[in-house]
This record gives sequence, structure tokens and C-alpha cells, in this order.
Amino acid sequence: MKTKFKKDGFSNARGSYSKLLDIHCRKCNSLILTYQKDGPGNLYRLYLDRIFSPEKLVNLKNMGLKQIKNLECVNCGELLGTPAIYDKEKRKAFRLYSDAVVKKQRKLNL
Repeated sequence: MKTKFKKDGFSNARGSYSKLLDIHCRKCNSLILTYQKDGPGNLYRLYLDRIFSPEKLVNLKNMGLKQIKNLECVNCGELLGTPAIYDKEKRKAFRLYSDAVVKKQRKLNL
């Protein structure tokens, strides 16, 4: 799979530094999603417009906040995060619970 990073004002504001992460459930280690992390620092929220897979999560960015369900592990049902709007940037995101996920940097196929 050839990956093309999303470049916009949000990624530029964080220094144009991006990496692709596989996000796993801490409880059962199942792969939850693939995510583009812009800039350095910890992962506190997952912006819906930065989710690359699976397809059912990619399409959430087009839905209203009230229609978006909590982020749960598909394997064990663990609650990982809740939908919210990040007020500072007016963007839809999942606010992650502390230590709910494990992130692993993905190797890029260029």
C-alpha cells in the first residue's frame, strides 16, 4: 500500500513533521486503526481526518458528532476514546483514554 500523507494547514502548524502509526488496543493488542500523527509529542486525541484505515472509521469525518459512537476495540470491546470536538482547532476527534492504546510506527512503502 503506497501512502500519501495529508498536508494542510494543521500539519504545517506542527512543523510539517508527520509519521504513520498503527494504533493497537492495550488490553488485547488488536490493530484498531492506522493514523497520521503530525508533529512531535504524545497522542492525546485522534483527529478523524487523519485516520487512514479501516474504512468504517475513515468515513466518520463526514458524520455529525452525535452520530459517531465511542471508539472501542473490535476484538475485546475495551473502551478506548470518546468523540469530541477539539475546540482550539474546531476539529472532530476521538479523545483517547489514558493508556488505552499502544502506538507503533509503521514503515512506509515509498
